[in-house]
Amino acid sequence: MSDPVNVHDAKTHFSALLDRVLGGEEIIIARAGTPVARLTPLLPAASGPRVPGSRAGGMRMADDFDAPLPDDFLSGAAS
Repeated sequence: MSDPVNVHDAKTHFSALLDRVLGGEEIIIARAGTPVARLTPLLPAASGPRVPGSRAGGMRMADDFDAPLPDDFLSGAAS
């Protein structure tokens, strides 16, 4: 891991920092010498299109999710 980069330098050289991150390096951003953030590459995106309900545990939806809203809610009386 490299030395922390201060906020001003991070703003000034952001594009170059992104290139370093894409090369596998982890960048620590510091404010007044105190580390406050870590710049790391994202995990590779999943291949293929997203499939609803494919997440562990499946998709959960209320049985009445498409039922009409109550009249008092629509009139603004409900709180």
